[in-house]
Amino acid sequence: MFSYRHAFHAGNHADVLKHITLMATLRHLMKKEAGITLVDTHAGAGLYRLDGDYAEKGGEAADGIVKLMAAMRPATGTPPATTAALDDYLDLIAGFNPDGQLRVYPGSPFVMQALMRTEARDRLKLFELHPTDSRTLNANIAQLEAGRQIAVATQDGFEGLKPLLPPPPSVSGSKRALVLIDPSYEIKSDYAKVSACIQECLKRFPTGTYLVWYPIIPRAEAHDLPRRLKTLCNHAKRPWLHATLNISHGPLALGERPGLTASGMFVINPPHTLKAELQATLPLLVTLLGRGRGQAQSVEAGGA
Repeated sequence: MFSYRHAFHAGNHADVLKHITLMATLRHLMKKEAGITLVDTHAGAGLYRLDGDYAEKGGEAADGIVKLMAAMRPATGTPPATTAALDDYLDLIAGFNPDGQLRVYPGSPFVMQALMRTEARDRLKLFELHPTDSRTLNANIAQLEAGRQIAVATQDGFEGLKPLLPPPPSVSGSKRALVLIDPSYEIKSDYAKVSACIQECLKRFPTGTYLVWYPIIPRAEAHDLPRRLKTLCNHAKRPWLHATLNISHGPLALGERPGLTASGMFVINPPHTLKAELQATLPLLVTLLGRGRGQAQSVEAGGA
């Protein structure tokens, strides 16, 4: 179960979709002064070297953040038109690479930490079960000297999340939480665990904001997952948003497999601004990252 390492995939098109959606959601939630409990159930190592052995072996960042940054922040010439959500994301990535050389990619824990507010007493809880990645995550977080504001647990995030909901009240008395759920899906049971987890979350804290990332692959469980999540939301009378990005693939050599070409983000209790932001941004991502026939994007919303 520990064969998956996100370092092979850091900065790919799926990370681009996930982190743009995460940032746009968080930016809106943080317009209110009350603190937020943030949870990442499958945090990974937190920071990734794009010039390291793992990333270079996978090479997936080349069709993701590397390609995107080269197009939108060219050394010479005029960049294409952009959106506020895409600019915000690229600014954050650039902040981790102050010399202008794209060597470091922040995973979701560091994306969330970069947006946290000390004065609002936001809190971040990170779960990572992989022993090596958990040690690396602890070391990376320790460099921030964030004290009790960030906590790391070597634990199954599906189980660790339960006692955190409902979250403790903020200074103002309100209870707010954002939870990111993005397991590796390397085993089929992950899909059922996600559905069960969301069902439990909606019982424990129905007003929380929940973001689920999933791969779009030729597996029945992957196609069933968004349908199940919609059903859970509809039964709980909660609004939802479903966004997908498919960059497709170019010509393949004999015997070569295309790898992951599409993924989705399912957001429960999304900000009312998120749909318009993604509708403006995803077509641009398709234009910049698409690499053959079949590239596409979609954004739909529903529920209460």
